[in-house]
Amino acid sequence: MNLQQSKHTLLMLLGFALLGAAGLLKLPSVAAGSRSAGLNNAMESKIARAMSAGPDDIARAARIIDTDPNGNTVVLREGSNGFTCTPGTPEVIGESPMCADAASLQWFADAKAHRPNPRNTAPGITYMLAGSTDCGDSGRIDKACPAIHVGPHWMIMWPFDPKTTGLPTAHRDNGAYIMWASSPYAHLRVMGRP
Repeated sequence: MNLQQSKHTLLMLLGFALLGAAGLLKLPSVAAGSRSAGLNNAMESKIARAMSAGPDDIARAARIIDTDPNGNTVVLREGSNGFTCTPGTPEVIGESPMCADAASLQWFADAKAHRPNPRNTAPGITYMLAGSTDCGDSGRIDKACPAIHVGPHWMIMWPFDPKTTGLPTAHRDNGAYIMWASSPYAHLRVMGRP
């Protein structure tokens, strides 16, 4: 490169630097833009999956949460109606999208903590209108269980005694039945949409 070409290249670079500093030159950052768009798409996908679990009027105003790789709760969107929706993890049995009220969240927290009984003082409502993949209706969740696919349903999270209700305890594709019947966490599952 001769002296004349070097001066021209230097002036061009200086010009681009000045335009950039003045905010008049916008060069896209492909790597950052792609990463940002990918994160936004992933978040929007999770929000849409979470909202698919509830009735439209509930899902629109529900809080949407997820968990990070360390198990910490991450708020994807704030809500205003007392319901919380989660996207679940589609490839994991027992982690399907759901929308639940505060009483249901207490119920699930108590079950996860292996408390002898649920502590909620009022019945909870949980929606799983996108369906779910479960380990049957016993409440057992482990990696070796045979997965069953369950259609859209909703649940009343309150202790139901199968002996006094007369409701069935085996999985059904229609109607209602008691799920987790042999535990203090027995609750009512209603198949279909409310």
